[in-house]
Amino acid sequence: MQHAMPQIPIGELTDTGLAERIASGDMLALQYLMRRHNQTLYRTARSILKDDAEAEDAVQEAYVLAYRAMDQFRGDAKLSTWLIRIAVNVSIRRARKLNRSAEVIDLVGDPDALWGTGEDLLEAGMDEHAPEQPEHVALRAETRRLIEDKINRLPDIFRTVFVMRAVEEMSVAETAICLDIPEATVRTRYFRAKSLLREALAREIDFCLGETFSFAGERCDRIVAGVLRRLDTPPGTS
Repeated sequence: MQHAMPQIPIGELTDTGLAERIASGDMLALQYLMRRHNQTLYRTARSILKDDAEAEDAVQEAYVLAYRAMDQFRGDAKLSTWLIRIAVNVSIRRARKLNRSAEVIDLVGDPDALWGTGEDLLEAGMDEHAPEQPEHVALRAETRRLIEDKINRLPDIFRTVFVMRAVEEMSVAETAICLDIPEATVRTRYFRAKSLLREALAREIDFCLGETFSFAGERCDRIVAGVLRRLDTPPGTS
């Protein structure tokens, strides 16, 4: 009597093995695939469509197309790369229907990370384990919104490359494969995107510097009143 071979756990499957399980109708394997790649596909679609709801719809459509074509996956590229290419094509098609320019075109630059190394960002003497103050949490959230807004305003041809390289930390080679452009183009667009983003953030900082440590309003009134109290001079007297 032959005994059935035990199935390999989903998390231990190769890309080809996972694709075969999904192609055979294994919905748990499909769920695993989606949860594993949802963020990357969403960020990629969002970088093209610049709209949350449209990006979600594009990702869902990409998964449906991928599921229907899963038996065609042969492992020539990584499964994640294959999925991203589908999501890119779906997003571009949607963007064109929405009369947006989503062309992914040419680009030579330095692929260093936007913010430098982690060590560069650590403040001397900072206690990593100290509880974070609520104002710091709020400030970080506001900073994230500012950066997201500036990324959103990058030209279409630079934004997607930037999101793939800087946000998703994909390699130059994988980004080139996903977008079907030369590696030199990826490097150039990434370099230009970083430059544009730095310029945009610098302008925002310059604009805000004039309002830094604002002195008008309650603070001004409070100091004036405090000084007058110390001098025992009623406000409004000469």
